[in-house]
Amino acid sequence: MSNLSRYDPLDDFFRGFFVRPVEFGTPVETSAIKIDVKEQARAFVVHAEMPGIKKEDIHVNIDGPLVSITAERKQEKETKEGERVLRIERSFGKLSRSFQLGQDIDDAQASAKFTDGVLELTLPKKTAAQSRRLTIE
Repeated sequence: MSNLSRYDPLDDFFRGFFVRPVEFGTPVETSAIKIDVKEQARAFVVHAEMPGIKKEDIHVNIDGPLVSITAERKQEKETKEGERVLRIERSFGKLSRSFQLGQDIDDAQASAKFTDGVLELTLPKKTAAQSRRLTIE
């Protein structure tokens, strides 16, 4: 059994016409934190691209195997007299990224370094608790 549907080219043309964003030239990429995660024998190493963000505006939270990175990119007012802004392609606002690793993180030994717009996290793996046998008295 086949389903028939009516095709109306004008309906398809105007569908979503008023909800599409207006683009000027190439589309601007939305700001997202891009990460690389590498696993080593005793730690995870994370590199997160965060260009245009100051070190003071970055926060990293660790909860077991869950790592959350949040940052705020602030707009600096720099308008000269007689100028008018035609287009702004730099984004401003809050960014966040959360991901879960395969093992709990030892947050007491974790370290972070921020250089040239790249945040580097060294997240040591938490040693697994050794099971032990209790002796009964």
